[in-house]
Amino acid sequence: MNIFYQLGTRAYFTGIALASAFGHRKARQMQQGRRDWAARLEQSMRPLQGRRVIWFHAASLGEFEQGRPLIEALRVSHPEYAIVQTFFSPSGYEVRKGYKGADVVCYLPYDRPADCRRFLDLVHPDHAIFVKYEFWANILEELHRRQVPTYLVSGIFRRRQAFFRWYGSMLRPVLRCFTHLFVQDEESRQLLAGIGVTNVTICGDTRFDRVIAIQQQAKPFPWAAQFAEGASFVLVAGSSWPKDEDIIIDHFNRHPEMKLIIAPHEIHDAHVQQILSKLQRPCLCYSELRRQWEEGRLPEGQLPAGPVDCLVIDAIGFLSGIYRYGHAAYIGGGFGVGIHNTLEAAVYGIPVVFGPNHQAFREALGLIAAQGGFAISDAATYDAVMSRFMTDSAALHEAGDRAGAYVRDNSGATDTIFSAVFGR
Repeated sequence: MNIFYQLGTRAYFTGIALASAFGHRKARQMQQGRRDWAARLEQSMRPLQGRRVIWFHAASLGEFEQGRPLIEALRVSHPEYAIVQTFFSPSGYEVRKGYKGADVVCYLPYDRPADCRRFLDLVHPDHAIFVKYEFWANILEELHRRQVPTYLVSGIFRRRQAFFRWYGSMLRPVLRCFTHLFVQDEESRQLLAGIGVTNVTICGDTRFDRVIAIQQQAKPFPWAAQFAEGASFVLVAGSSWPKDEDIIIDHFNRHPEMKLIIAPHEIHDAHVQQILSKLQRPCLCYSELRRQWEEGRLPEGQLPAGPVDCLVIDAIGFLSGIYRYGHAAYIGGGFGVGIHNTLEAAVYGIPVVFGPNHQAFREALGLIAAQGGFAISDAATYDAVMSRFMTDSAALHEAGDRAGAYVRDNSGATDTIFSAVFGR
């Protein structure tokens, strides 16, 4: 790889080390997680000797969830294979370091030539699968040199990426290290063809398969079912931020005919108290509900007597299953850096509403085009959408059906990729 890449990555990794020294939490996790990585990886790989190894790499948690359907299909079809899952970012590793679907979960070492060689000597993968992004040149070139079949899955390319700029010729050799690239859309295929990369298949996004699997495996929550029973309209607000909550809660306070389940993105006490201070109708936090069960004041899984119009989910692990109890969903983040996962809600066949910062999210645009997703820009547009859903049941159900159909119609990428890479 050219000297500019080596100098650039060296500066980047040095920057992480400096940020860690000055107390940056994420940088410190990245540094500490990679400390003595080779010795720890060698110990982890020792029990896997003699087995074929399939290596999956994801930058972070979202990419891992895209690759997960392939891992779980592999576990069923080829239980004899060993699976190594690596992450670059702590936001993936820290959440999934205990994932039982892989034999080894660890950080990918920084992309330095010697470390790449050492990593591959220890893992000795039969196949390498990169999810969506992450084009580390040294590791990819070393895989190519060793003739390890290497794949990109759920890839998506945009014209603004470096590969397609005037200086892209320096970086394009990285793409030729892949045995095959499975991309999400025609635009990606055309961009790659324009620079001579033609070993490409359009097969969509494995996230659709993942949310369908989550829906099928989700356990019921009797307390949420009791809360929603008989309600004319229940909104589930997932991964909300303060700006989202200002709009949602103001509308909720003014509409006694609706109920609300709100699962904020941040569940620390200060944020939960901020939410509670805005609510003017009877509400209950999940943590308090849990406490009443544990103390025997309530039967497990039941709500207390008396009115409860809003549930605040101040715990993790519930959101993807709770969407089933809503008539519609609001997905937070659209007034900040970008919306969260819309597909987890749409898979239940309910319309999905989100804020203005959604243009970079292909599935949000797809939901809008399918008339199952609705973008709002302020409180007035939110009120208009909600008023329509609460007063026009036919429109509500039609939008929900379209959202569910969008997810189903775009599923199947896992089978396409799996058959091409591993056969059946």
